[in-house]
Amino acid sequence: MKSRLMACAAGLALGVGFSMSTALAADLKFAPGEGPFNWDSYNSWAESAPDLKGQTVTIAGPWLQPEDGYFRNVLAYFSEATGAEVIYTGSDSFEQQIVIDAEAGAAPNIAVFPQPGLASDMAARGLLQPLPDGMADWVANNYGAGDSWVDLGTYKDKDGNDQLFGFFYNVNVKSLVWYVPENFEDAGYEVPATMEDLKALTEQIVADGETPWCIGLGSGAATGWPATDWVEDLMLRTQPADVYDQWTKNEIPFDDPRVVAAIEEFGWFARDDAKVAGGAGAVASTDFRDSPKGLFSSPPQCYLHRQASFVPAFFPDGVEFGTDVDFFYFPAYAEKDLGSPVLGGGTLMAITNPSDATNELMKFFELPIAHEVMMAQTGFLTPHKGVNPQAYKDDTLRGQGEILVNASTFRFDGSDLMPGGVGAGTFWTGMVDYTGGKDAKAVASEIQKSWDALK
Repeated sequence: MKSRLMACAAGLALGVGFSMSTALAADLKFAPGEGPFNWDSYNSWAESAPDLKGQTVTIAGPWLQPEDGYFRNVLAYFSEATGAEVIYTGSDSFEQQIVIDAEAGAAPNIAVFPQPGLASDMAARGLLQPLPDGMADWVANNYGAGDSWVDLGTYKDKDGNDQLFGFFYNVNVKSLVWYVPENFEDAGYEVPATMEDLKALTEQIVADGETPWCIGLGSGAATGWPATDWVEDLMLRTQPADVYDQWTKNEIPFDDPRVVAAIEEFGWFARDDAKVAGGAGAVASTDFRDSPKGLFSSPPQCYLHRQASFVPAFFPDGVEFGTDVDFFYFPAYAEKDLGSPVLGGGTLMAITNPSDATNELMKFFELPIAHEVMMAQTGFLTPHKGVNPQAYKDDTLRGQGEILVNASTFRFDGSDLMPGGVGAGTFWTGMVDYTGGKDAKAVASEIQKSWDALK
């Protein structure tokens, strides 16, 4: 659900299939040798690239206009070097269509999944092909928090064996706190480096007679989801990643003391009238799209707003990043020694119909250029450590890319990994009840009961 909200914020429109024949160098989006791209690695690969003239690779995914065009600009570099034809088809009903096509034996060569759940299900049914040999080691060594990305792309095959099926390409970051630099400068505040510093800053703002946070959980029928992001981020900052994984799979109960403690950490910020614009009672009723506006009022209604990378879509018109607004990493606790965990999401590529040309294209996506061309065109983020960060189209994306590359652990939005009745149901409503004053343990126990009822 939250992934879909981000997609809506991006304002995508319907796309159609498009066939891209071998591109001439003059037709490439960025001329080889020009711009902040890793041309040396691309040229080295292209010199030994196989001759694939007459072969076609088909790709289906959720990317619609204009993102589909940006992606085709990437594929042109593969076609230029190999002579292969690549056909990408975008659809707003991709998740339904890919299952139908795979079951009918008519799947494209590659499918682009918006999140891992469906890919995992299809892998278990034998509808996906493992990625080429060596890609797991490549991801582990070349992605920030590489082992996390290998884990997130590894699923059981139809025989119950773990295999790498998913290659993540285009991700998002949720572990961000937004602020107005001028307000910080006027008040003498500094960007906190640790969670301890962030909590101290929160208390300092209160002591100065100001309100530190804007928090809004309102989202129509989806009200409550912003609070689940808070809890997920705090789980990653108070517990090791394997405990987070156990929680999202219900291998530990929702009312485990460690989960309850993370909920109460959220309450430290959200259930104190002095710390939240409008008071704690306004948290659940404030629409998440309206909640960041308090940063920009004069005088400011708040100084801090924790939200994902899509939130600038709801900032006032004319806000300039770096001057009118900036962000920092939602920090980890220094005393916990859990590294720099990052919460987010992302799309992954999987092979649904294998061929030699398909394997070559998947290996092409290891090249920095396959990421940099997207980075330069749109809101694309990558954990690829080999890309030139100067290729990002703006400073906002560059800063978020730095967070990804420097992450020690990456985990997907936990509620998206849970059964829909919990992750998009009782977890949402439970957080609304909690911000309204209900006991954290009682809320967590009710969520666990709902999960038990689904088993």
